[in-house]
Amino acid sequence: MNQDNHQRHWRIESRRTVYRGFYQIDEINFNHQRFDGASSGSVNRELFVRGNVVGLLPYDPATDSVALIEQFRIGAMNQQPDPWLTEIIAGMIDTDESPAEVAIREAYEEAGISLDSVELISHYLASPGASTEEVFVFYAETDLSGVSGLHGLADEDEDIQVGIYPAEQVFSMLKSRQIKNALSIVAVQWLKLKRAGLS
Repeated sequence: MNQDNHQRHWRIESRRTVYRGFYQIDEINFNHQRFDGASSGSVNRELFVRGNVVGLLPYDPATDSVALIEQFRIGAMNQQPDPWLTEIIAGMIDTDESPAEVAIREAYEEAGISLDSVELISHYLASPGASTEEVFVFYAETDLSGVSGLHGLADEDEDIQVGIYPAEQVFSMLKSRQIKNALSIVAVQWLKLKRAGLS
């Protein structure tokens, strides 16, 4: 932990894009001030460059229930029983919209849920040792009656199924690892604390 008031020094020596497809990878050479005051010397790393992400947990206080979605995730191909994950609503910020505006739009695109406003739970760096991605986690209280079915945008190859779950079941799903991704874990744990009056 830095308890000094002076600014610590770091510098990008060179940066080049080595891959650009659905995502981008840059190779970066940099140096930074060490804790002992010396220079680190030149350090080489690959950096996964992608847009920031929002997540949204819709909750119905009248029925104590939560909307979750299920979809295929290629990054979960080694998971058991299969790569279909149960998650909260999420999407990339790839427009000039604010994170809150993206969360509201994604709620409709991925689950057919219309919202006027959302509450920011937290935001964090997903994997700062290798990625630029920052995640914004939102919460919304809304009427979930009638929310069901298949959703997603065809031009983004989305195939999403939405379901409504009692909150206690969602907490059990978290404990049994039926909910596996960090974004959803953060949101569900926050809801558990909120219901217990601890947040």
